[in-house]
Amino acid sequence: MTGYTTEEPIYALATPFSPSALAVIRTSGTSSISLVEKVFKGRLKDRPSGTAVHGWIVDKNREKVDEVVALVYTSGHGYTGEEAVEIMCHGSLPVIRKISTTLEEAGFRLALRGEFTYRAFLGGRMDLTEAEAVEELVSAKGERGRKDALSRLSGSIRREADKAKDEIISILASLEVQLDYGEDDIPEDWIFPEERVEEIIDRLELIRRTYASSRLYSQGAKVVLAGSTNAGKSSLFNALLKENRAIVSSVAGTTRDYIETQCEMKGIPIRLFDTAGLRTSGDEIEIEGISRSKELMDDADLVVYVLAPGESEPEEKLDNAIYIHSKSDIAQSDGITFSSVTGEGLDEVVDEITGFLSRENAVTSDVPVIESERQERKLGETIDALRDAEKSKDCSVDIIALYFQAALSALSELTGETTGEDVLEVLFSSFCLGK
Repeated sequence: MTGYTTEEPIYALATPFSPSALAVIRTSGTSSISLVEKVFKGRLKDRPSGTAVHGWIVDKNREKVDEVVALVYTSGHGYTGEEAVEIMCHGSLPVIRKISTTLEEAGFRLALRGEFTYRAFLGGRMDLTEAEAVEELVSAKGERGRKDALSRLSGSIRREADKAKDEIISILASLEVQLDYGEDDIPEDWIFPEERVEEIIDRLELIRRTYASSRLYSQGAKVVLAGSTNAGKSSLFNALLKENRAIVSSVAGTTRDYIETQCEMKGIPIRLFDTAGLRTSGDEIEIEGISRSKELMDDADLVVYVLAPGESEPEEKLDNAIYIHSKSDIAQSDGITFSSVTGEGLDEVVDEITGFLSRENAVTSDVPVIESERQERKLGETIDALRDAEKSKDCSVDIIALYFQAALSALSELTGETTGEDVLEVLFSSFCLGK
């Protein structure tokens, strides 16, 4: 992989590069403890792994740079499994820059994106699904996404893959007996284990189907409030947020452009948009606002179309929309109704929004969920190979064995036992610096 080497000791800032009370600078690689000790006023060598040592970082002139705490990890311990030191310093930008320069002068190279996790993967500290979970945990936007990523980081996908591999290897072992004998010497007829293969397929299929749901809970959904002018969109926007973000007025066309905010509904991260009312207008600014509203509606995961009392649903209905009636404190309507004044029906609106978003993405609770498109693809390849084996059950055993071996190969690529360097480079280069 270009630039990713394990021969050089590396360093990187593991916390955001912005003023803060504390910052963490990681180092890893052969002789890291000795190299840090060159610029550290205090003793790091021969410390037990996990020891925190108070001291000072000093520059090449032995002038103090900052008072720090250094965490020492001997080989075989810590995040990467390599010898490493993590430096907790003050979060001053000049301090961070000076320590970085000092570490480079001591012999460290600035790490590439994801290089610490790459080294942990190479060192067997984690498989590829667990490595992917590191970045998924960092980028999780909601509580459900955090929990799912943490489960993957704990090895839930790897354990499922190992179970499937053990089953397939067992089936292959029985096939090998047939392959080891001549055609006339086979001890008994081999019967295709349909039930065992179907069980493997069913389990992997359940995991594969969690992909859409996991993306929903980790990355969130785009929800657009739309409807005619003065239908109550801005009032609903404020009511859902429980704050006055959008201007509410009895004058039609008050909202000229969209307003966007982040919120969470029943564990689903939501990008919520309040948009300009849909109507025919001669106002140039309002026309532009309406045009932007329609673009947002086309790109939305869900359009919440708000109808005023007495207003009918549009003739051309959207596939990605739910239709709700506002101002139930003034007049009652059929269907889902709400009042931003009294709060009546708001819980039902939230239920309808989250229900629509998750309806097609139900997750079986006893299987781990996946967020990676790569994992979804590899599970699909495994399932396809097993189905091909089923279709070929009346063929010769050497043909059937090829399909089972293809399934094993796909599972090995899933966990990273056999994965091309180009795939690894794309994967790890998307990580944060310092991970």
